[in-house]
Amino acid sequence: MPDFQTPFELHIRVSATTGTISETLAGATGLSRTRLKQVMQKGAVWLSQGRQTKRVRRAKKIPPAGSIIHLYYNEALLDQVPPAPKLIADEGLYSIWEKPCGLLSQGSKWGDHHNIHRWVEQHHQPQKPAFVVHRLDRATRGLMIIAHSKKVATAFSRQLQTRTIGKYYLAVVHGHFPSANETSFYKTPLHGRSALTEVKPLQYDPVRNYSLMWVRIHTGRKHQIRLHLSEAGYPIVGDRLYGQSDHRHDLQLTAYKLAFTCPVEPVDRVYQLSPDLIMTLKTDDDLHRLNGELQLTDTRNL
Repeated sequence: MPDFQTPFELHIRVSATTGTISETLAGATGLSRTRLKQVMQKGAVWLSQGRQTKRVRRAKKIPPAGSIIHLYYNEALLDQVPPAPKLIADEGLYSIWEKPCGLLSQGSKWGDHHNIHRWVEQHHQPQKPAFVVHRLDRATRGLMIIAHSKKVATAFSRQLQTRTIGKYYLAVVHGHFPSANETSFYKTPLHGRSALTEVKPLQYDPVRNYSLMWVRIHTGRKHQIRLHLSEAGYPIVGDRLYGQSDHRHDLQLTAYKLAFTCPVEPVDRVYQLSPDLIMTLKTDDDLHRLNGELQLTDTRNL
C-alpha cells in the first residue's frame, strides 16, 4: 500500500467492467471510499478513454474495459483550505472577482479545489459553470474575469489575443525609480516570446527605499511584471523568487483595474478595486498590522 504522507500517483488499466472507480481505487490503495469521494470532488482522479483524458468526480461511475484510471494523491495539498475570493460584480454571463494571495488561477493533475474557477463553481449562487479567462500568479492578488459560458470565454480570449483588455497593476518595489511621473517601457523577450511592460512611479519612501509603481502589461507572459522589474533592478517587495530574501511581507503586487469591451453588449466596462483595497507606502508597523497588504490613500494618479 502507498505511504499516504508521501505524494504518489497510481495508474490502473481496467481489464473488465467489474466495479465503480472508487471501489477500484479503494482496493488498490487502502483508502476509504469516503476519502476517495472527497479526492474525486477535489479533482485528483482522471479517466483515460481512447485519446481523451478527463477529470472524473462521480465516485459511482463505472469505468469501461480498456480505460485507465489515474489517481494523483497529495494529502497535504488535498487537505488545504483555499482562501475565498471576493465577488466584485456579477454580470450574468461573466463575473469579476478579487483573487486573494494564495489562491491559484488554475489547477493541476493533483487537484483543482484550490483554484478560483472551481471555488466559483462550487460557491457562487446561483451555481453556474466557470471558465478562467486570464491568470494571476498565486502570490498576486487582484481582479480576475470569470466567464460563465464557453461562448463568452472565447470572446474574452479573442480580446486577450488582440490585446484589447487593459490590465493594470500596482507594485511596491525596492529602490528609487529615477524618472518621477514618467512612463518607461520594458521590452525584454520572456520565455522566447515578445513582452511589453509599461511602468510609472507614483510614490517614493526614502526611509525604506521603496517605490510605488503603476504598471500596465501589454502582453501576458509568465511572471512578466516580476521579471521585467527585477531585471531593471527594482524587484518587487516580497518576491521570494526574483527579488530579495524578505519574508516579512507577501508579494506586493495587485491587479487593481480591468478595462474592456463587454462581450455581451457593446459597452466599455471598467472595474477597479476601491481605494482602501489598493496599495500605498506605509510604515513597517502598518505592514505587519495589515498582514503584508499595502493600502493606497491617494488614487488621483491612477
